[in-house]
Amino acid sequence: MNFRDFDSKAEEAIPSEITMISGCHDSQTSADVSNVGNFKLPNPQGKSGGACTAALLSTLYECDRNGTLGNTSWVDLLRSMRNNLLNKGFDQVPQLTSSRLIDVNKPFKMINDDSSYGTKRAVLIGINYTGQQGQLSGCHNDVKNMKEYLMNIHGFEERNMTILMDDGRHANPTRVNITQAYRDLVRYSMPGDTVFAHYSGHGGRIVDTSGDEDDGYDETLIPVDFKRSGQISDDELFRDLVKPMPKGVLMTSLMDCCHSGTVLDLPYRFTADGDVSQGMQRMNNYDFDSLLGGAVACCCLMELLGCLFDVMD
Repeated sequence: MNFRDFDSKAEEAIPSEITMISGCHDSQTSADVSNVGNFKLPNPQGKSGGACTAALLSTLYECDRNGTLGNTSWVDLLRSMRNNLLNKGFDQVPQLTSSRLIDVNKPFKMINDDSSYGTKRAVLIGINYTGQQGQLSGCHNDVKNMKEYLMNIHGFEERNMTILMDDGRHANPTRVNITQAYRDLVRYSMPGDTVFAHYSGHGGRIVDTSGDEDDGYDETLIPVDFKRSGQISDDELFRDLVKPMPKGVLMTSLMDCCHSGTVLDLPYRFTADGDVSQGMQRMNNYDFDSLLGGAVACCCLMELLGCLFDVMD
């Protein structure tokens, strides 16, 4: 497939502009930080947190203090995150994936150019898995710190934020609730809107059954009730969040979890240790047919079930 056909397929498969910053490659694990104060965040909500979230916020706040927030390139952003992580002893490599081919030397953008009339929306998910094996300690703090940044720096309003945390006070981040939060985000988003989707928790890998993964594994998010309800695969995230997001919406996602490099199945990629001269790369083995076919089949099945339920009523 030539470059023009690839880019055309990408726009057909994913109507909206979506960028995702992940804490590591698919094969890497992410890290929990015992003291996010080391990243010099302003008024951090508690000590512990995810390394990727802390590194990103540290970079963004520094850019805001220096007045360079509007001029910082994607390369600068990821390199700064990488340096922050290395300085704190973490070897994970931040990665950028996107639904469009981005010039990574140009300023990064997370607010829609049409924001004068669009709404700023967010879904923020933090899972500590309290009382379970593999319990984390900083994911709730990640959500609180990200919420504070979005509201104070970019003017997001709390009424347009959906927050899921296993803290007994917010909606519980179960498989059903996470999936519904993403579907609602798509349902209410309109052209001109700015969307931010943040996940801090465990990520995993399961055997790929659709044949669209080079490494033979689907990347996953792990909801709080995964033992009973299972994990949320990248194919499901593509179906429920990525593909149906309306054209004209600008969505930025931060996935602070293990094995998260391509968890949204986006067709372009750039890593913080990559060759800047080559820039963002098309993922040559990207399986448009498999992803589009699966999404279409699922939509048809849902419509069929809806019709059956209408008949039963």
